[in-house]
Amino acid sequence: MFSHLILGLRTAGLPTSITEHLALMAAMQAGVADYSVEDFYYLARATLVKDERHLDKFDRVFAHCFKGLEPPAGVKVEDLPVEWLKQMAEKLMTPDEIAKLESLGGFDAIMERLKQLLAEQKERHEGGSKWIGTAGTSPFGAHGYNPEGVRIGQDKSRNRTAVKVWDRRDFRDLDDTVELGTRGMKVALRRLRRFARQGAATELDLPDTIKSTANNAGSLDIKMVPERHNTVKVLLFLDVGGSMDDYVKLTEELFSAARSEFKHLEYYYFHNFPYERVWKNNRRRHEETIPTWQVLRTYGPDYKLIIVGDAAMSPYEVTMPGGSVEHWNEEAGSVWLERLSGHYRRSAWLNPTPKKSWGQVRSITMVNDLMEGRMFPLTVNGIDDMTRELSR
Repeated sequence: MFSHLILGLRTAGLPTSITEHLALMAAMQAGVADYSVEDFYYLARATLVKDERHLDKFDRVFAHCFKGLEPPAGVKVEDLPVEWLKQMAEKLMTPDEIAKLESLGGFDAIMERLKQLLAEQKERHEGGSKWIGTAGTSPFGAHGYNPEGVRIGQDKSRNRTAVKVWDRRDFRDLDDTVELGTRGMKVALRRLRRFARQGAATELDLPDTIKSTANNAGSLDIKMVPERHNTVKVLLFLDVGGSMDDYVKLTEELFSAARSEFKHLEYYYFHNFPYERVWKNNRRRHEETIPTWQVLRTYGPDYKLIIVGDAAMSPYEVTMPGGSVEHWNEEAGSVWLERLSGHYRRSAWLNPTPKKSWGQVRSITMVNDLMEGRMFPLTVNGIDDMTRELSR
């Protein structure tokens, strides 16, 4: 039973053995998980995962094996109308038709209109252009199209132009053990390294020993020097969730390469754009956040700041107070990016989106301008160019 889960975990690199499998079977036989997929998930995670570094891999394998098995809590599938169970296909609209969809007049107007609709609407709507619903052209809802929308009740981004995302999303920490494809990144990152001899004299200085012995009429005169250490300090800001889901593997490769190359490496997560707080643990990002001011005070200008993100978002997230998709930010994102890049003069933005498409997204152009052109593609050549810039 559940052999496909065990095999999937082993294929993903988790050290799951027959011992853990038998422990899971014993717990199932004792009725610990009953018939709930959620209960079974926590039971399987507790019995099969022995190291928190493997939690992300476990989640991906579990989702692949069991996704879609359980209906929403308290809802019987047979009680739902058939048309509600079928998600309407994405509307086929020509560029001219899309151009006819006019915005509501700016960010403040969108938020005010949403407040009115929440007070007025009393039932579900689908396919319309006014109410909060699904598969329509209203700015509010899910699975439709509007160039300035507020996404409500949709599990993933599609057009990536939402001004606000109503639902709380949970993100996963990046896996720092990824090795496949990291070699080229490691080689490129090594340009940043700077070595200096620090600490106690513990390493043999062979050339000086030979010279001193010769000058001492052949009597051995051993000379020691401090060991060489990489003194470069790197501060990594990593965008997670939303449109970055497409680049998880690539970002994990970069994260893994950076962890192996730099002794002095600190990292923080953010979503879409750095604002007044960041976090270290994606599973507790709503409870355990770190003020960005604290990061600025803790790590001095001698750190090199590398921000990793696709920069694809609503322009309001960059320019407006309250523009964040998930919370009300008192100051615009551009203000915080200017503070970061002003404090860390050696800073750059790595973008996993292919460079040829940057000009098609307004927010990418805006972020590149704020970074004074220091945006580089997340490729081996792009990292190489970035390290040359940061090493000046």
